Amino acid sequence: MSSAAANSSHLATLTGLILPLSDRNLVLPNVAVAELIDYQDSSADLDAPEWYLGPISWRQRTLPLLSFEAACGGRTRVGGRARIVVLNALGNHDDLKFIALLIQGIPRSCKLDSQLSYVDVPLAELELAAVQVGETLARIPDLVGLEQWVVEAGLV
Repeated sequence: MSSAAANSSHLATLTGLILPLSDRNLVLPNVAVAELIDYQDSSADLDAPEWYLGPISWRQRTLPLLSFEAACGGRTRVGGRARIVVLNALGNHDDLKFIALLIQGIPRSCKLDSQLSYVDVPLAELELAAVQVGETLARIPDLVGLEQWVVEAGLV
């Protein structure tokens, strides 16, 4: 294989992470994830949005902990394998550099390429698409939209 062909095939793949939630899987490029941390209890004010679980501490910062399931109209569950994934904020908000997302287990690494198989299933407001990654149906989340919800709710 020529080096040009090797380089083009290398550029066509991306390492991703499948994040297990209680009712679905999300898929993200691994560069979107800053860190996986242990679950920590948090409590939000009674008048907070249902998808906001409260503030958590991470590396001398206070981050908003979010439930993607609740943001999509589902129910928040905290299972025995609950973890928190800290995501790099993408929306160019000066006061929002990271958000925390409740997940239900350890993310799995996967290779993503330009030949993703899109799946025609109903999508929630914060889901951009559904794709088949190996044996797993995964949703591509609208992280910029979720960040915008955090900003509009005054949680930063």
